[in-house]
Amino acid sequence: MLTIRLRRVGTRNRPCYRVVVIEARSPRDGRFVESLGYYHPRVEPEVLHVDRERVRYWTSKGARLSDTVRTLLARHPTPPPGTAVSDSAVEAVATPVVAADAPTDTGDGEPQVST
Repeated sequence: MLTIRLRRVGTRNRPCYRVVVIEARSPRDGRFVESLGYYHPRVEPEVLHVDRERVRYWTSKGARLSDTVRTLLARHPTPPPGTAVSDSAVEAVATPVVAADAPTDTGDGEPQVST
C-alpha cells in the first residue's frame, strides 16, 4: 500500500521535509515513488509547497495520507485562484537595494556618487 508522508532531509538540528509517495513499509528516508513537494518548519511563517493535483491523483489510486500530512494540508489551505503568493516574494528578492552613498556607474568609466 502507498502512503503520502514526510521524508526528512536537511542537517542535524535544521530539519526540512519532502512530501513523498512511498511504500507504507519502507523506512522514513527510504526510496520513494514520487516527490510531491516540501515543508520547511523552521522559517517564519512555515512553508508548505505541495502539488495538490498530484496528491488528488495518488489518493484516487489508493494512497493514504499520513496524519501529519493530512494536518499540514488542512492547516495550509490552497490560495484562491488568481492570487500568486510567490510573485510578491520573488519581487522582494529580485529588487536590488542600492544604498544612498553607493557609487553608480554612468558608463563613461567614472563612478558618480549621488548626494
